[in-house]
Amino acid sequence: MPQPIATYTARVSGLWSTRHELSGEQGRMGVLSVERNAKGVIVRGRYAPEKGEILVLRRDPGLLRSQFSLWTEGREWLGSSLRWSFVGREIVLSTGAKPYRLLPLPSFRPGWRMVAPKTGEMARILPSFLRRSNRIEVFRRVDFELVLFAYFLGWQLHLESIWPGREVEMESENVVTASKA
Repeated sequence: MPQPIATYTARVSGLWSTRHELSGEQGRMGVLSVERNAKGVIVRGRYAPEKGEILVLRRDPGLLRSQFSLWTEGREWLGSSLRWSFVGREIVLSTGAKPYRLLPLPSFRPGWRMVAPKTGEMARILPSFLRRSNRIEVFRRVDFELVLFAYFLGWQLHLESIWPGREVEMESENVVTASKA
């Protein structure tokens, strides 16, 4: 496994609506607030950085789970997520340029990994036992907003990551390539 180029930690507080204080090598980066409705379903998130623009994560209407979108507070779309199956654990992250996938770790350890189609694993989300302190390891250059979006999705689907996921190296036939007409 390659060495991470960046490591972030998230300290979680609260039970129903949680606050995730993210910090990196330079110190505190911002706070992600996750809100639930009366039924307990996560409906939105809001990331307030120490410096920069506020990000809004909101649930999109639809029947499938993990259907969220990432926006800036100035209404600029940054990405969306979609889960194509009710039973499948793979989440597709679209950013307009290339699709990423969020998959469970291949071991019996809970956690998620963000995978790019050609370069492989980009980041890992590693929760602690009680999920009060989580670690995010980034292995390749990727926008922090996308890593934050993957963390938001992976945190709410913690229990689904306990059973191991499949290996990425065996999935080269699943990579979509453009054909010349």
